[in-house]
Amino acid sequence: MHFELSIINGKIVFDIIRAHRADCIDIVQNAYLAHADGQSVNPDSYFLRFPDKPDCRIIALPAYLGDGFHVAGLKWIASYPGNVQRGFPRASAVLVLNNYENGYPFAFLESSIISAARTAASAALAADWLTGQSRRAHSLGIVGTGFIARYVYDFLVDTGWEIEEVRLYDKSPVESEKFRNTACRPEHHRAVAVVPELTQLMRASDLILFTTVASTPYVTDASLFEHNPVVLHISLRDLSPEILLRSQNVVDDVEHVMKANTSPHLTEQKTGNRNFVTGTLAEIMLGRKSVDRSCPIIFSPFGLGVLDVAVGKWVYDKAVAAGQDHRLTDFFYETAR
Repeated sequence: MHFELSIINGKIVFDIIRAHRADCIDIVQNAYLAHADGQSVNPDSYFLRFPDKPDCRIIALPAYLGDGFHVAGLKWIASYPGNVQRGFPRASAVLVLNNYENGYPFAFLESSIISAARTAASAALAADWLTGQSRRAHSLGIVGTGFIARYVYDFLVDTGWEIEEVRLYDKSPVESEKFRNTACRPEHHRAVAVVPELTQLMRASDLILFTTVASTPYVTDASLFEHNPVVLHISLRDLSPEILLRSQNVVDDVEHVMKANTSPHLTEQKTGNRNFVTGTLAEIMLGRKSVDRSCPIIFSPFGLGVLDVAVGKWVYDKAVAAGQDHRLTDFFYETAR
Protein backbone atom coordinates (compact mmCIF):
# COMPACT_ATOMS: atom_id res chain seq x y z
CA MET A 1 0.00 0.00 0.00
CA HIS A 2 1.00 3.59 -0.62
CA PHE A 3 0.12 6.24 1.96
CA GLU A 4 0.62 9.96 1.42
CA LEU A 5 0.73 12.60 4.12
CA SER A 6 -0.23 16.22 3.42
CA ILE A 7 1.30 19.02 5.46
CA ILE A 8 -0.67 22.28 5.43
CA ASN A 9 1.03 25.30 6.95
CA GLY A 10 -0.48 28.21 8.84
CA LYS A 11 -0.42 30.67 5.92
CA ILE A 12 -2.54 28.35 3.76
CA VAL A 13 -4.94 27.65 6.66
CA PHE A 14 -5.20 31.40 7.34
CA ASP A 15 -5.89 32.32 3.70
CA ILE A 16 -8.58 29.65 3.25
CA ILE A 17 -10.42 30.64 6.43
CA ARG A 18 -10.19 34.38 5.78
CA ALA A 19 -11.65 33.94 2.29
CA HIS A 20 -14.51 31.66 3.39
CA ARG A 21 -15.71 32.68 6.86
CA ALA A 22 -19.42 32.05 6.17
CA ASP A 23 -18.60 28.55 4.86
CA CYS A 24 -16.55 27.91 8.00
CA ILE A 25 -19.58 28.80 10.16
CA ASP A 26 -21.70 26.38 8.07
CA ILE A 27 -19.15 23.62 8.69
CA VAL A 28 -19.29 24.27 12.45
CA GLN A 29 -23.10 24.26 12.34
CA ASN A 30 -23.11 20.92 10.48
CA ALA A 31 -20.62 19.48 12.98
CA TYR A 32 -22.81 20.55 15.93
CA LEU A 33 -25.87 18.99 14.31
CA ALA A 34 -24.02 15.74 13.51
CA HIS A 35 -22.78 15.62 17.10
CA ALA A 36 -26.30 16.21 18.44
CA ASP A 37 -27.51 13.37 16.19
CA GLY A 38 -25.03 10.95 17.75
CA GLN A 39 -22.84 10.85 14.63
CA SER A 40 -19.64 11.52 16.55
CA VAL A 41 -17.25 10.26 19.17
CA ASN A 42 -15.88 13.06 21.33
CA PRO A 43 -13.97 11.77 24.38
CA ASP A 44 -12.91 14.04 27.21
CA SER A 45 -9.99 16.34 26.55
CA TYR A 46 -6.79 15.20 28.24
CA PHE A 47 -4.76 17.86 30.07
CA LEU A 48 -1.01 17.42 30.39
CA ARG A 49 0.17 19.65 33.24
CA PHE A 50 3.60 20.35 34.73
CA PRO A 51 4.41 20.62 38.45
CA ASP A 52 6.86 23.49 37.97
CA LYS A 53 4.68 25.37 35.41
CA PRO A 54 1.20 25.43 37.03
CA ASP A 55 -0.24 27.92 34.53
CA CYS A 56 0.84 25.91 31.47
CA ARG A 57 -0.82 22.92 29.87
CA ILE A 58 -0.92 20.91 26.67
CA ILE A 59 -4.33 19.50 25.80
CA ALA A 60 -5.22 16.53 23.59
CA LEU A 61 -8.65 16.62 21.94
CA PRO A 62 -9.37 13.39 20.05
CA ALA A 63 -12.55 13.11 18.00
CA TYR A 64 -14.40 11.26 15.26
CA LEU A 65 -17.13 12.85 13.14
CA GLY A 66 -19.37 10.88 10.77
CA ASP A 67 -22.38 12.17 8.82
CA GLY A 68 -20.63 13.36 5.66
CA PHE A 69 -17.28 14.03 7.34
CA HIS A 70 -16.09 10.47 8.15
CA VAL A 71 -12.79 11.51 9.62
CA ALA A 72 -10.99 11.05 12.91
CA GLY A 73 -8.31 13.29 14.35
CA LEU A 74 -6.46 14.79 17.27
CA LYS A 75 -5.79 18.41 18.15
CA TRP A 76 -2.70 18.82 20.35
CA ILE A 77 -2.75 22.38 21.67
CA ALA A 78 -0.36 24.02 24.10
CA SER A 79 -1.35 26.95 26.30
CA TYR A 80 1.57 28.89 27.77
CA PRO A 81 0.21 32.24 29.07
CA GLY A 82 3.74 33.59 29.64
CA ASN A 83 4.25 33.66 25.88
CA VAL A 84 2.18 36.83 25.70
CA GLN A 85 4.79 38.76 27.71
CA ARG A 86 7.41 37.48 25.28
CA GLY A 87 5.48 38.93 22.37
CA PHE A 88 4.02 35.82 20.77
CA PRO A 89 0.68 34.00 21.15
CA ARG A 90 -0.24 31.92 24.17
CA ALA A 91 -1.45 28.94 22.13
CA SER A 92 0.28 26.74 19.55
CA ALA A 93 -1.24 23.66 18.01
CA VAL A 94 -1.18 20.91 15.43
CA LEU A 95 -4.03 18.80 14.08
CA VAL A 96 -3.59 15.24 12.81
CA LEU A 97 -6.34 13.81 10.60
CA ASN A 98 -6.71 10.03 10.29
CA ASN A 99 -8.34 7.98 7.56
CA TYR A 100 -11.45 6.37 9.07
CA GLU A 101 -11.09 3.19 6.95
CA ASN A 102 -7.50 2.23 7.80
CA GLY A 103 -6.47 4.61 10.59
CA TYR A 104 -3.47 6.01 8.75
CA PRO A 105 -2.80 9.73 9.27
CA PHE A 106 -3.26 11.61 5.99
CA ALA A 107 -2.86 15.24 7.03
CA PHE A 108 -0.93 17.37 9.46
CA LEU A 109 -2.18 20.97 9.80
CA GLU A 110 -1.07 24.04 11.72
CA SER A 111 -3.95 24.32 14.12
CA SER A 112 -3.79 27.40 16.33
CA ILE A 113 -5.64 29.11 13.46
CA ILE A 114 -8.09 26.21 13.00
CA SER A 115 -8.71 26.26 16.75
CA ALA A 116 -9.29 30.03 16.78
CA ALA A 117 -11.50 29.81 13.69
CA ARG A 118 -13.70 27.00 15.01
CA THR A 119 -14.04 28.90 18.31
CA ALA A 120 -14.91 32.13 16.52
CA ALA A 121 -17.29 30.39 14.11
CA SER A 122 -19.13 28.79 17.01
CA ALA A 123 -19.33 32.19 18.78
CA ALA A 124 -20.68 33.86 15.62
CA LEU A 125 -23.15 31.01 15.12
CA ALA A 126 -24.37 31.37 18.70
CA ALA A 127 -24.58 35.16 18.42
CA ASP A 128 -26.72 34.73 15.32
CA TRP A 129 -29.16 32.27 16.88
CA LEU A 130 -29.33 33.86 20.33
CA THR A 131 -30.06 37.38 19.06
CA GLY A 132 -32.91 36.24 16.83
CA GLN A 133 -30.72 36.21 13.71
CA SER A 134 -30.71 39.99 13.48
CA ARG A 135 -26.92 40.34 13.01
CA ARG A 136 -27.15 43.71 14.70
CA ALA A 137 -25.61 44.94 17.94
CA HIS A 138 -25.76 48.43 19.35
CA SER A 139 -22.55 47.84 21.29
CA LEU A 140 -20.14 44.90 21.24
CA GLY A 141 -18.08 44.68 24.43
CA ILE A 142 -14.87 42.62 24.21
CA VAL A 143 -13.26 41.49 27.47
CA GLY A 144 -9.77 40.12 26.87
CA THR A 145 -8.40 41.52 23.61
CA GLY A 146 -6.11 38.74 22.37
CA PHE A 147 -5.89 36.32 19.46
CA ILE A 148 -9.32 34.68 19.95
CA ALA A 149 -11.05 38.04 20.34
CA ARG A 150 -9.59 39.14 17.02
CA TYR A 151 -10.95 36.03 15.32
CA VAL A 152 -14.46 36.43 16.77
CA TYR A 153 -14.49 40.10 15.78
CA ASP A 154 -13.41 39.24 12.21
CA PHE A 155 -16.04 36.51 11.89
CA LEU A 156 -18.80 38.89 13.02
CA VAL A 157 -17.75 41.79 10.78
CA ASP A 158 -17.02 39.61 7.75
CA THR A 159 -20.40 37.84 7.93
CA GLY A 160 -22.36 41.09 7.80
CA TRP A 161 -22.90 42.05 11.42
CA GLU A 162 -23.80 45.70 11.92
CA ILE A 163 -22.12 46.84 15.14
CA GLU A 164 -22.55 50.52 15.98
CA GLU A 165 -20.02 50.71 18.81
CA VAL A 166 -17.15 48.54 20.04
CA ARG A 167 -15.90 48.73 23.63
CA LEU A 168 -12.62 47.07 24.59
CA TYR A 169 -11.32 46.06 28.00
CA ASP A 170 -8.20 44.15 28.93
CA LYS A 171 -6.28 43.92 32.21
CA SER A 172 -3.42 45.24 30.11
CA PRO A 173 -4.58 48.54 28.51
CA VAL A 174 -1.69 48.23 26.05
CA GLU A 175 -3.39 45.12 24.61
CA SER A 176 -6.70 46.96 24.22
CA GLU A 177 -4.96 49.85 22.45
CA LYS A 178 -3.18 47.39 20.18
CA PHE A 179 -6.49 45.69 19.36
CA ARG A 180 -8.13 49.03 18.56
CA ASN A 181 -5.23 50.08 16.33
CA THR A 182 -4.54 46.80 14.51
CA ALA A 183 -7.64 44.55 14.66
CA CYS A 184 -10.62 46.92 14.65
CA ARG A 185 -11.97 48.30 11.41
CA PRO A 186 -13.30 51.71 12.42
CA GLU A 187 -15.08 52.28 9.12
CA HIS A 188 -17.61 49.61 10.23
CA HIS A 189 -18.52 51.36 13.50
CA ARG A 190 -19.67 54.70 14.80
CA ALA A 191 -17.16 54.49 17.65
CA VAL A 192 -14.41 52.24 19.02
CA ALA A 193 -13.39 52.88 22.63
CA VAL A 194 -10.90 51.42 25.08
CA VAL A 195 -12.65 51.55 28.46
CA PRO A 196 -10.79 51.68 31.79
CA GLU A 197 -13.50 49.88 33.79
CA LEU A 198 -14.97 46.47 33.09
CA THR A 199 -18.29 47.44 34.70
CA GLN A 200 -18.62 50.39 32.31
CA LEU A 201 -18.21 48.05 29.31
CA MET A 202 -20.72 45.53 30.58
CA ARG A 203 -23.50 47.99 31.41
CA ALA A 204 -23.20 49.62 27.96
CA SER A 205 -22.97 46.48 25.76
CA ASP A 206 -25.83 44.36 24.44
CA LEU A 207 -23.42 41.75 23.02
CA ILE A 208 -20.52 40.85 25.35
CA LEU A 209 -17.59 38.62 24.45
CA PHE A 210 -15.31 37.09 27.10
CA THR A 211 -12.00 35.77 25.75
CA THR A 212 -9.69 35.97 28.75
CA VAL A 213 -7.27 33.54 30.42
CA ALA A 214 -9.07 33.80 33.78
CA SER A 215 -8.99 30.60 35.84
CA THR A 216 -11.61 31.62 38.44
CA PRO A 217 -14.71 33.85 38.28
CA TYR A 218 -14.17 37.56 38.89
CA VAL A 219 -17.51 38.93 37.59
CA THR A 220 -19.94 38.50 40.50
CA ASP A 221 -22.37 41.44 40.31
CA ALA A 222 -25.58 40.23 38.64
CA SER A 223 -26.85 43.81 38.33
CA LEU A 224 -24.30 44.31 35.52
CA PHE A 225 -26.55 42.09 33.38
CA GLU A 226 -29.93 43.61 34.20
CA HIS A 227 -30.18 44.99 30.65
CA ASN A 228 -30.31 41.34 29.41
CA PRO A 229 -27.33 41.17 27.05
CA VAL A 230 -26.27 38.16 25.00
CA VAL A 231 -22.98 36.96 26.48
CA LEU A 232 -20.48 34.86 24.50
CA HIS A 233 -18.66 33.32 27.45
CA ILE A 234 -15.89 31.74 25.39
CA SER A 235 -13.26 31.70 28.14
CA LEU A 236 -15.70 29.80 30.41
CA ARG A 237 -14.42 30.85 33.82
CA ASP A 238 -15.23 34.57 34.09
CA LEU A 239 -18.74 34.53 35.57
CA SER A 240 -19.86 33.52 39.06
CA PRO A 241 -22.58 30.88 39.60
CA GLU A 242 -24.90 33.65 40.90
CA ILE A 243 -24.88 35.23 37.44
CA LEU A 244 -25.53 31.94 35.62
CA LEU A 245 -28.43 31.18 37.98
CA ARG A 246 -30.13 34.43 36.93
CA SER A 247 -29.61 33.80 33.20
CA GLN A 248 -30.60 31.48 30.40
CA ASN A 249 -27.63 29.21 29.75
CA VAL A 250 -26.84 27.67 26.38
CA VAL A 251 -23.89 25.28 26.02
CA ASP A 252 -22.38 23.19 23.22
CA ASP A 253 -22.41 19.90 25.15
CA VAL A 254 -23.77 19.55 28.68
CA GLU A 255 -21.49 16.68 29.74
CA HIS A 256 -18.32 18.27 28.45
CA VAL A 257 -18.86 21.75 29.90
CA MET A 258 -19.47 20.38 33.43
CA LYS A 259 -15.82 19.82 34.23
CA ALA A 260 -12.48 21.57 34.81
CA ASN A 261 -14.11 24.19 37.08
CA THR A 262 -15.82 26.10 34.31
CA SER A 263 -18.50 28.53 35.47
CA PRO A 264 -21.23 25.98 34.58
CA HIS A 265 -19.29 23.29 36.48
CA LEU A 266 -19.04 25.55 39.57
CA THR A 267 -22.77 26.27 39.27
CA GLU A 268 -23.53 22.55 39.14
CA GLN A 269 -21.36 22.01 42.24
CA LYS A 270 -23.18 24.83 44.04
CA THR A 271 -26.71 23.69 43.20
CA GLY A 272 -26.26 19.93 42.87
CA ASN A 273 -28.11 19.91 39.55
CA ARG A 274 -28.04 21.09 35.93
CA ASN A 275 -31.47 22.68 35.85
CA PHE A 276 -29.92 26.08 35.11
CA VAL A 277 -29.00 24.89 31.57
CA THR A 278 -31.63 25.97 29.04
CA GLY A 279 -30.27 23.68 26.32
CA THR A 280 -27.54 23.17 23.74
CA LEU A 281 -26.97 25.38 20.72
CA ALA A 282 -27.97 22.44 18.50
CA GLU A 283 -31.30 22.18 20.35
CA ILE A 284 -31.87 25.90 19.76
CA MET A 285 -31.04 25.51 16.04
CA LEU A 286 -33.36 22.51 15.74
CA GLY A 287 -36.20 24.36 17.49
CA ARG A 288 -36.31 21.89 20.39
CA LYS A 289 -35.43 24.57 22.93
CA SER A 290 -35.79 28.34 22.84
CA VAL A 291 -34.52 31.47 24.56
CA ASP A 292 -36.19 34.80 25.09
CA ARG A 293 -34.77 38.22 25.86
CA SER A 294 -36.43 38.58 29.29
CA CYS A 295 -33.17 37.74 31.05
CA PRO A 296 -29.48 37.51 30.09
CA ILE A 297 -28.51 34.76 27.63
CA ILE A 298 -25.09 33.20 28.23
CA PHE A 299 -23.38 30.88 25.72
CA SER A 300 -20.68 28.76 27.37
CA PRO A 301 -19.04 26.41 24.83
CA PHE A 302 -16.47 23.94 26.14
CA GLY A 303 -15.03 23.62 22.64
CA LEU A 304 -15.42 20.20 21.09
CA GLY A 305 -12.75 18.23 19.26
CA VAL A 306 -15.32 17.40 16.56
CA LEU A 307 -15.23 21.06 15.52
CA ASP A 308 -11.46 20.99 15.01
CA VAL A 309 -11.74 17.79 12.97
CA ALA A 310 -14.59 19.23 10.87
CA VAL A 311 -12.88 22.54 10.13
CA GLY A 312 -9.53 20.79 9.60
CA LYS A 313 -11.00 18.35 7.07
CA TRP A 314 -12.72 21.22 5.23
CA VAL A 315 -9.43 23.20 5.09
CA TYR A 316 -7.58 20.06 3.94
CA ASP A 317 -10.07 19.48 1.10
CA LYS A 318 -9.74 23.08 -0.09
CA ALA A 319 -5.93 23.05 0.14
CA VAL A 320 -5.61 19.76 -1.76
CA ALA A 321 -8.09 20.87 -4.43
CA ALA A 322 -5.94 23.98 -4.99
CA GLY A 323 -2.69 21.99 -4.94
CA GLN A 324 -1.47 23.96 -1.92
CA ASP A 325 -0.54 21.09 0.41
CA HIS A 326 3.03 19.91 0.84
CA ARG A 327 2.81 16.19 0.00
CA LEU A 328 5.10 13.60 1.57
CA THR A 329 4.99 10.32 -0.33
CA ASP A 330 7.59 8.55 1.78
CA PHE A 331 6.63 9.45 5.35
CA PHE A 332 5.47 5.90 6.13
CA TYR A 333 8.25 3.44 5.50
CA GLU A 334 7.31 -0.15 6.27
CA THR A 335 3.87 -0.39 4.69
CA ALA A 336 4.01 -4.02 3.55
CA ARG A 337 3.28 -6.70 6.14
